[in-house]
Amino acid sequence: MAWFLSFGFVVLLLSLSNGGSAARVVKTAYLDGLVPNGNFEEGPKKSNLKKTVIIGKYSLPQWEINGLVEYVSGGPQPGGFYFPIPRGVHAVRLGNEASISQSLKLKQGSIYSLTFGITRTCAQDEVLRVSVPGQSSDLPVQTLYSTDGGDTYAWAFKATSPVVKISFHNPGIQEDPSCGPLLDAIAIKEMLPLKYSKGNLVKNGGFEIGPHIFKNFSTGVLILPKVQDLISPLPGWIIESLKPIKLVDRKHFFVPGGFSAVELVAGRESAIAQIIRTVPNKTYNLTFTVGDAKNACHGSMMVEAFAGTKTLKVPYNSVAKGGFKTASLTFQAPSSRTRITFYSAYYHSKLNDYGHMCGPVLDDVRVFPVRI
Repeated sequence: MAWFLSFGFVVLLLSLSNGGSAARVVKTAYLDGLVPNGNFEEGPKKSNLKKTVIIGKYSLPQWEINGLVEYVSGGPQPGGFYFPIPRGVHAVRLGNEASISQSLKLKQGSIYSLTFGITRTCAQDEVLRVSVPGQSSDLPVQTLYSTDGGDTYAWAFKATSPVVKISFHNPGIQEDPSCGPLLDAIAIKEMLPLKYSKGNLVKNGGFEIGPHIFKNFSTGVLILPKVQDLISPLPGWIIESLKPIKLVDRKHFFVPGGFSAVELVAGRESAIAQIIRTVPNKTYNLTFTVGDAKNACHGSMMVEAFAGTKTLKVPYNSVAKGGFKTASLTFQAPSSRTRITFYSAYYHSKLNDYGHMCGPVLDDVRVFPVRI
């Protein structure tokens, strides 16, 4: 059973329950890992299952459930369904108006990011509502960014109290009451304050600071647009688009530098930006790398960069084997704040898998003053 990981710290469990009638509360020093029973491998007792439906509000260990929640295993299902559960063996499916929730003891005022694996299980459009007190977001899951059931999302929030109840809710009403999104792993990470790197005006320019990434399986972590998540789980950056961008890691993808990079998976619909501090009329140089993630994304790619009033188009021909090139743009700061923005000019899909959206990789973004 997986528990919170915190650089070797042992997670402490503090139960506020009275005879098992309330959700448990978790205490830890620095959170970065699965929430208790976050992979749902600890299941209900057989006496609390009616086929796959969980009976009893507290029958799923560490979780509180409401409505029709199913406890399922990966593989073929009755009725001809097939459930891919890439991060383990078991998962939960949320039926009409169903939810699961868990209370965590966190640091009030700190920023946290949730990472969770989600799969659409029916043909209808499905939505997952993730929420904490005072903040919620509806995630449409009809667009698939991986065809093997491996879509992973991150969602950030600010802890407004010492105990925070996180909830995952299916707000939809489908003809089949059991239809709904499937959750197979949930993790949390505390987002530490950002610091500038020496010689770089861009914060988190290498995308090294971000949400938890599952170790055993990864198709990347989708970072939601700001209209769906006001607090970015990729600190320093704004997702200025209708579609997400994807954080990729070196263990599962090709990354130009360091451990992480971002993949611009939805053309002009997935733009990423940052507002940096500058001196008006001073000249600066913007450098960055463009490449491919070695994930069968091929073709003629183009990343467009904007800084001040200047624009740069960077072509990159991907043969889907991993690689990168460095680009540079000199610009004059228009004011004390300058926005730098990147997006992919074209739409791409995986070779021999047109249902899998992909795109060029962006990494190592740097801005520094130019001496004239």
